Amino acid sequence: MTGFKYIYSLILTGMVLLSCNTRKDVYLFTSFNEPASAGLRLLYSHDAYHWTDLNHIFIKPEVGDAKIMRDPSIQQGPDGVYHLVWTIGWKNDTGIGYAESKDLIHWSAEQHLNVMANEPTAVNAWAPELFYDDVADQFIITWASTVPFRFPKGEEDENNNHRLYYTTTKDFKTFAPAKLFLDPGFSVIDPEIVKFDKGKYVLVMKDNTRPNRNILVAFSNNPLGPYTDYSKRFTELYSEGPTITKTGDNWLIYYDSYRLKKFGCMRTSDFKTFTNIADSVSVPQGHKHGTIFKVTEKTLKQLKLAAATPVNQ
Repeated sequence: MTGFKYIYSLILTGMVLLSCNTRKDVYLFTSFNEPASAGLRLLYSHDAYHWTDLNHIFIKPEVGDAKIMRDPSIQQGPDGVYHLVWTIGWKNDTGIGYAESKDLIHWSAEQHLNVMANEPTAVNAWAPELFYDDVADQFIITWASTVPFRFPKGEEDENNNHRLYYTTTKDFKTFAPAKLFLDPGFSVIDPEIVKFDKGKYVLVMKDNTRPNRNILVAFSNNPLGPYTDYSKRFTELYSEGPTITKTGDNWLIYYDSYRLKKFGCMRTSDFKTFTNIADSVSVPQGHKHGTIFKVTEKTLKQLKLAAATPVNQ
């Protein structure tokens, strides 16, 4: 019995050590509140379903004529650095904002990246999204822009006839010239790339045509496309700003149901069938278009401490 108790004790000790060393991820949701002049907010969740606002501005917008920060997107690189891009204006600005941080609290000087500089008639650059391509070891930045009279349009105004564009970078110092990322044959905005299986990618986006204005997905074997096999529109009218995270075997697609003034959520395991679980999630009132990523409990603790410190200290 003594030998059995000793072995049992070793097993229990090993289980405790394994539990202590297991990384517990926390979900963070980038956010802004209208009128978008305040800056970056962050929500957090331990289960990806129920969200709490840290109620703090982590970086204020300083670049662009409008001095706003809409649609903030954060992606952590393999070196641990967090990269942030955002929309800096509704129109008459073909650039996006950029800053980086090692801890999400202290940020570099903000930069204005004129991503559509090679398109002199472009009118905007909306909702940039970051994706780290671990195969090519580079970041992909996607966004929506209108180049008037470039593409056929439906009922939209010519200055609201968007297509998706992209650039790539390895260091956020040099960037490839912007290229067309997707022309699905209709006005499209709010792209987000997801690697959902080895060698398989999903593009979640908003059909921005006047009859639709809702969310769909398409598929590719390469993050840069081409994307095919478009899904049906699976959210209600007047929904936009989709972002995706995985919990267990399911993917959650959050989106701004802006006419209903709340966030919706769809659950899927295969990006083929979708279940509306909006009644099972809770997102703070006023939260707007952002993206979800994961951090450690230690990072969340540091963010909470920063959020509790007065701005002037």
